[in-house]
Formats: sequence, C-alpha cells, structure tokens
Amino acid sequence: MGGMVEQQLANAIVALIKRGPELAASVIADDQPADQLEHEIDQLVIRLLAMRQPKAVDLRLITASLKITSDLERIGDYAANVAKRASALSQVEPMRPMAAIPHMSQIVQGMIKDVLDAYMARDADKALAVWRRDEEVDETYNSLSREPLTYMMEEPHHITPCTHLLFIAKSIERMGDHATNIAETIAFLVTGTPIDEARPKGDTTPFATAPEDTGEKPEQP
Repeated sequence: MGGMVEQQLANAIVALIKRGPELAASVIADDQPADQLEHEIDQLVIRLLAMRQPKAVDLRLITASLKITSDLERIGDYAANVAKRASALSQVEPMRPMAAIPHMSQIVQGMIKDVLDAYMARDADKALAVWRRDEEVDETYNSLSREPLTYMMEEPHHITPCTHLLFIAKSIERMGDHATNIAETIAFLVTGTPIDEARPKGDTTPFATAPEDTGEKPEQP
C-alpha cells in the first residue's frame, strides 16, 4: 500500500510538470486500489484482535497498522487531488510559481520512502529523522505560497490557476504531515513510548497577510 501511494504522488507531479491529463486520470483511478487495501488491512486487524488477543509489542504492531494505513490512505487521497488540479492546469498557460512545487514534492517523497523503510526495519531513529524533516516541508510551503498570491493580486486572470497551485502545494504539505504521523507511530511501535519532543512545525500561512502591493508587475514565465 505504501508503494502504491508513493507512486501516486510521483505520477501526479509528473502529470503536473509535463501537463499530462491522461497520466493525471490514471493517478485518480489508482486511488481506488489503495482504498481497497486499507479496507482489507482493517478486516485483518479486526480478525487478529478477536482471535489472538495480542499483548505488548504485538498489540502495538496491530494498532500501529491501523494508524499507518489510515495515513497512507490520506496521502493517496491528496495525490489524487493533486492529479485533478494538474489536469485542470494542463488546459491553461504554464505558471512560473509551479517551478517550486516539484522541489517540495521531492522532500515529501523522500519522507514517505524513508518512513516506510523505517517501518520495515523497525528503526526508530530513522523514523525520528523523518519526523524532524516536516519543518523543512512547512518552510518550503510558506515560501512557495507567497508568489501565487502576488500573481493573483497583480493579474486577475491568474486567480484560477494560482488557486489550483495553492491547493496543490497545501496537499503536498499535508502529505508531509501524514508521513510525520507515521514516523510518530513507528517510534511508539519500537520503543513503547511517544516522542517526547514538541512536534516541529513551520507552517505560518494561517498568520500570513497578502504581500504589499508595490505597483510592480510580477516577472512573466
């Protein structure tokens, strides 16, 4: 399931960059198999709890599976959302702010890969390293979100495509949050105790104001 949603995100970004509505449509279609896997895992967990009555680390493993599959399912949903907006953006002229989104996606893709590796290896230190990288995603999102706002202020016809870009960026940022959730779950699975540090957060967009209007036109792509 983790490999499926990881590929969904990668394909959604390729569809965005290459302006490919066909690939975007395939990413959207791929969300259903991931949802089905989540359902199957839920059923297996219920059977194990009912029949085996697990304790200690076994119980942590089974409950962790429920949490991790829920986070993976949400990552897949966000990848499908990116694909839907990538399809819409393929119908309009390319926008310069789009250039920063692949970089942000690469960070999140790396987090997803590493956190899945940490799960397979039961590596709490690797999970903690992923957990700490969420702040980098938030900082990248803060920086990225300002430029589309400037375009929207200066050129009203950019409002629709820039809105799509902002939603894409937010979807990727949320994927990073879910990878961080998985890292926390793995750390608890391995150690039996939650991470005792404050969760690193760098998303300041709820407190952001619109950029000051300088009267200058934004640089054209």
